[in-house]
Amino acid sequence: MPRGARLDAPGTLHHAMIRGNNKGAIFADDYDRQDFLRRMGIVAEETSMGVYAFALMNNHVHMLLKSGPTGLPNFMRRLLTGYALYYNKRHQRVGHLFQNRYKSIICEEDVYFRKLVAYIHLNPLHGGLVSSLEELGSYPWCSHADLLGWIQHKWYDRDYVLNFFGKSKGPALRAYVALIGEEVPHDREAELDGGGLLRSQGSWSRVYARNGHCERQMNDERILGSGDFVQEMLGQAEKRIIRQLPLDERMELVREDINAACRDAGITLSNLRSGGRNGDVSRVRRQLAEKLVNERELTFAETARQLGITISAVSQIMQKLAQK
Repeated sequence: MPRGARLDAPGTLHHAMIRGNNKGAIFADDYDRQDFLRRMGIVAEETSMGVYAFALMNNHVHMLLKSGPTGLPNFMRRLLTGYALYYNKRHQRVGHLFQNRYKSIICEEDVYFRKLVAYIHLNPLHGGLVSSLEELGSYPWCSHADLLGWIQHKWYDRDYVLNFFGKSKGPALRAYVALIGEEVPHDREAELDGGGLLRSQGSWSRVYARNGHCERQMNDERILGSGDFVQEMLGQAEKRIIRQLPLDERMELVREDINAACRDAGITLSNLRSGGRNGDVSRVRRQLAEKLVNERELTFAETARQLGITISAVSQIMQKLAQK
């Protein structure tokens, strides 16, 4: 099944992954890796992208990023296009360097940040590029060395990451090192790269409820987080899509909303717009007013026209909802 449209907004935390075309190498040597990081730093600073973890492997890259004002797609497009042009020219090759579509997962920061940092930083060890934690500490193509203080990239936000592990740098660094040690034996790929039910649960411990039955919560392959977090992210995405729709398309959705609400409540459109105060009619009006204003982003005046009530009535409905 194809992945859905990308979800993104300024301030959104992403676990982004890029892979070589047909699983091919994207780095021939350390000069290539150095160029990739140089470009990543330049684009991150120019787009105000937060960079919290990265690991360069032979044929793929993991990154933990927070979207700046221009969004993740702009950052990735600039980084990958620039590097691919450089790589093809240097190695005298043609064709696609990367898979056509990079992978990105929106992550619930409070729940997953620490685990994601550890997982990404352990990739070179788990992938056999280094043989020990000591060697990982000096591996220059992973931000584990930045976090330990052995390497310094000015665009890497070390302080932000350490704040998740403690209030001061010394204890925070010790807590991070302890977590890395604990995570070495574990393979978190299915948990942090996979999708579906597990993502919707927020943690492994919630996957199985009492008697071994799975708890059903809202889930989405593009989101790593609890059911409530998934619902919030999808709701925000829907609002952004609605804002981008032409007015005639938005009004078609409004008509569908009104007809569906009337059908579900067993009332007619003329009943809804009659001005009557029947309990069911008033309830449907309140629900529709909230949806048309907050989700379809109609003005109070247009909402009033669609529902057959006054602008003042719409205003009163929204005030009461805000008080609740």
